[in-house]
Amino acid sequence: MDLPTHHKGLMAPFRAALYDYDEGAFRHAMQALFHEDLSAHFAHPLGLAKGVDATFNQTIAPLSRAFPDLERRDTIVMAGPTPEGQQWVGCGGYYTGTFEVPYLDIPPTGHMAAMRFHEFYRFENDKVVEIQALWDIPELMMQASAWPMSPSLGREWHVPGPATQDGLVQGPYDDTISRRSCQHIIDMLTAMKRHPSEGGPEVMEMERYWHPKMSWYGPSGIGTGRGIEGFRKWHQIPFLAGMPDRGQYVGDITYHFFGDANYAAVTGWPNMIQTLSDGGWLGIAPVDKRITMRSLDFWRLENGRIRENWVLVDLLDMYDQIGVDVLARMREFNKAKQGFDPETGRAVEGTYR
Repeated sequence: MDLPTHHKGLMAPFRAALYDYDEGAFRHAMQALFHEDLSAHFAHPLGLAKGVDATFNQTIAPLSRAFPDLERRDTIVMAGPTPEGQQWVGCGGYYTGTFEVPYLDIPPTGHMAAMRFHEFYRFENDKVVEIQALWDIPELMMQASAWPMSPSLGREWHVPGPATQDGLVQGPYDDTISRRSCQHIIDMLTAMKRHPSEGGPEVMEMERYWHPKMSWYGPSGIGTGRGIEGFRKWHQIPFLAGMPDRGQYVGDITYHFFGDANYAAVTGWPNMIQTLSDGGWLGIAPVDKRITMRSLDFWRLENGRIRENWVLVDLLDMYDQIGVDVLARMREFNKAKQGFDPETGRAVEGTYR
């Protein structure tokens, strides 16, 4: 069996243990899958976890307390080698369940809630040795009516899985098609970086790479854009207005691109560096500060062009770099909510169970 298909098979018990969540079964699956020296990178404020136990304690343990009926739903599972020879598995989907207990001081809703994830796993000798993962924590804040920053320009909604319902990519691995998908994304990104330093929007050749009915599913805080016009209006124009030097520091970062059939993905920690030198992005005043960004993406190609693009960005980490504590500001919202300490905005222990 080829390695990408083999690695997706190794992931299956781990994913199943999160679908029908049971702590014992899940911890057993973690021990079987992860290397003892695992290095796991998660979104702010979850941070870096070293080893299997620390990874559980920093991530799934508190999430399962907040969602006692926790359930993971994967809509994308793909795998492949990078040009450098690394082997990655990419999973995208959402965690869901009844939001009953505060999570990171986000007030529970008592209703079903969902939080998107993009999680990338690097394999060596049948063990996961590295994780790079983003959870869309702002999405939970929005569902709890506690998002404390500027409103999104794009559409905020429950982002769907692939329109073609084939995101759980089956083997055997097709090297030719997978490489072609991956190269299409690399060529597209190369063209996009030509603007604005080399010319106007025409130098990006958007129509060459993107389907006219493309959907760009951005993170909560930015939102979804439909078609090239929607992508430009609700994301690209504000993004480039605020950080016109994007794409100029690629020598200082590491990308991990891989493809699987009509899907491609990129992961990197970080995979963008740029200067927040001008206004126009997320309502942030120009701070003239160079920042790093973690953006973990999936693309689906259809008839040789990109039809869907799922994007998660660690916005909380970006805000932290410019001196804004989003979670502290959110706690200010909580002070007037029942079950929260009016002085701190933190949950009162035992109120919600």
